[in-house]
Amino acid sequence: MNKKTWVLVGFIFLKFLLQYILISPEYDLQRDEYLYLDQAHHLAWGYLSVPPVTSWISSIIYFLGNSVFWVKFFPSLFGALTILVVWKTIEELKGNLFALILGATCILFSALLRLNTLYQPNSLDVLSWTAFYFVIIKYFNTQKTKWLFLAAIVFALGFLNKYNIVFLLLGLLPAILLTEQRKVFIQKKLYIALFLGLLLILPNLLWQYNNNFPVVHHLNELADTQLVNVDRLDFLKSQLLFFMGSLFVIAFALYALLFYKSFRKYRPFFWTFFFTLILFLYFKAKDYYAIGLYPIYISFGSVFLANLLNEGWKKYLKPLAIAIPVIVFIPIFSIAFPNKSPEYIVAHSKRYKSYGLLRWEDGKDHLLPQDFADMLGWQELAQKVDSIYLKLPNPDQTLVICDNYGQAGAINYYTKVGIKAVSFNADYVNWFNLDRKYINLIRVKNYREKDNEMKETSPYFNFAVLSDSITNPYAREYKTMIFSFTDAKIDVNKRIENEIYETKNYR
Repeated sequence: MNKKTWVLVGFIFLKFLLQYILISPEYDLQRDEYLYLDQAHHLAWGYLSVPPVTSWISSIIYFLGNSVFWVKFFPSLFGALTILVVWKTIEELKGNLFALILGATCILFSALLRLNTLYQPNSLDVLSWTAFYFVIIKYFNTQKTKWLFLAAIVFALGFLNKYNIVFLLLGLLPAILLTEQRKVFIQKKLYIALFLGLLLILPNLLWQYNNNFPVVHHLNELADTQLVNVDRLDFLKSQLLFFMGSLFVIAFALYALLFYKSFRKYRPFFWTFFFTLILFLYFKAKDYYAIGLYPIYISFGSVFLANLLNEGWKKYLKPLAIAIPVIVFIPIFSIAFPNKSPEYIVAHSKRYKSYGLLRWEDGKDHLLPQDFADMLGWQELAQKVDSIYLKLPNPDQTLVICDNYGQAGAINYYTKVGIKAVSFNADYVNWFNLDRKYINLIRVKNYREKDNEMKETSPYFNFAVLSDSITNPYAREYKTMIFSFTDAKIDVNKRIENEIYETKNYR
């Protein structure tokens, strides 16, 4: 291997190493991860919250043993591949070794380290954005239509992973129309490529149609419960934080795309940057939805800076340029990752609050960052449900119903007795197994609804008891109650069928 390859291998090794050491073992998996892992057992062309690609990856994880190592491996892999694509983009732009090292350093020490700690569609989403932009650059350089077909394939994969990539297309198309690259629209093969892309995503579109477009319900629910709390100014502030150590590189990229002669053919990327951000602002999107926009600009900026700092006294600024992303990352290391105990975070809450890390999607400040609180209490919940389940008469006729997908998924992931918990929340509403007769019920319920649960459910059973609760004060599920109801007076299966029908048709 040549020197460049060894340097690339070093960055990828460091990427994997950091992803595994940035999570303290006292944290469980995160709420969303359990849902995505459970999708491996219910393969389909779509789900209420995400397209199907995540379920395919979950199937691979399950095949490999379903351990935490493999759960964390895939987002780390997608992060490493993002570094690789940025590296290849810099090479395509004729960047030298300094440009390659600068670009890889900027990507490595960025918000992607936080994003790639979680098994969610977001890591592959960022990779898809970066790969799509890379393919477009290849097309601009060669004008070979094979790159249009590859762009269609990359877009389809990104779409089947997370619908967020639609913003990429909506931001790029008008940008191309504004520049000389608009000639692509007279290419007949462009429309064949578009048809190919449509064909690849068609199974998911048909699934959406056959299921009454649950994505619309999901988006409306997001708008009502989370996006309503999104402040556009906060969105813009977050954009500055995601690649804080690389802002100067991104700024030079935008300058170069407008004024640097060698980048003239890439001018659409100047406009697409602003069009895409405007779209996100208009729709009040979550701030991290835009992370995929930035890696490609780090490629442009790194190449331009390599040329700018190549002569005279400016050569001595090269080490500083590479050092800045690392230096800026150092204070972030101690606050942006679940590598400190909850007790430590609470004791230093002022520091965390100053960075806005204690603000949740409900718009309020809490003890821990939301993702951290979502990584606590799950094993405790599963162990207690297992214990209650084994003590019930006829445990094999016991149905476990949870308030939310995190509870159900965590129980299913950590259970030692083969429990298949369900919920009327998220995709679990489609995963009830009513082939067996149920006479007992374990109900996992949020603390604020504990009184209603006993009042509403106990009349249908001969015995009802509040069996246990989550005691970890730092967990988002703190005080979540576990009720057990035994010896049903009614047909439990019929009652559940009715509730499933109501949930699906009246949400």
